[in-house]
Amino acid sequence: MKSAIRRRQHQDELREKILDAARELFVANGVEAVSMRKVAAKIGYSATTLYNYFEDKEALLHALCDTDFGALHESFKKIGRIADPIERLGKLGQTYITFALRYPSHYRLMFMTPHIPRDEDACREIERGNPDEDAYAFLRATVVEGLAARVFRDEYQDPDLLAQVVWSAMHGVASLHLIMGPDTWVQWRPVEEVARAAIEVVIRGLVRNGLGKRGARDD
Repeated sequence: MKSAIRRRQHQDELREKILDAARELFVANGVEAVSMRKVAAKIGYSATTLYNYFEDKEALLHALCDTDFGALHESFKKIGRIADPIERLGKLGQTYITFALRYPSHYRLMFMTPHIPRDEDACREIERGNPDEDAYAFLRATVVEGLAARVFRDEYQDPDLLAQVVWSAMHGVASLHLIMGPDTWVQWRPVEEVARAAIEVVIRGLVRNGLGKRGARDD
């Protein structure tokens, strides 16, 4: 029994090791330049070993999609308990930045690497459009709640437009930090501070006049 548990643990650890190595190589070299053999060489195993875990490179990419987007959605779970949609939207922005800083390789692969499969079958274990699994659907559902509560200005009533405006602002902060953060030419402010200001400015620009950043009317 203990032997079976140890074997399963070893298999899980090796699978994680394969995913980590593939992620790094895809980000550094691009998807097309990376082969299963190169992934295997990076972790000191034969390509045959990798094929015991993943049928081919496409299957490996699908597994990374499920793992990384699943991790992003997992970080959103506590936010779902926030009743006010505008407050939740602000927390979503902050959590998104935290994820990018904590998992830079995940983030680069998910949102900054060309030629990653992004069709509806890219993530096989995540149901597209389900807010309980799909991070974008969670963001969109939050916006829909705000629309139902009539907190957004009349000219902003498209939930996908609103969701993508918020997402674009946060992606801009995250990607700028990851690419340019080490550059000393600019006197960079702390990325968390920039993100907090960016999400507040965006939300204030979208909500109706007289609404505070949390959706409550100012006195």
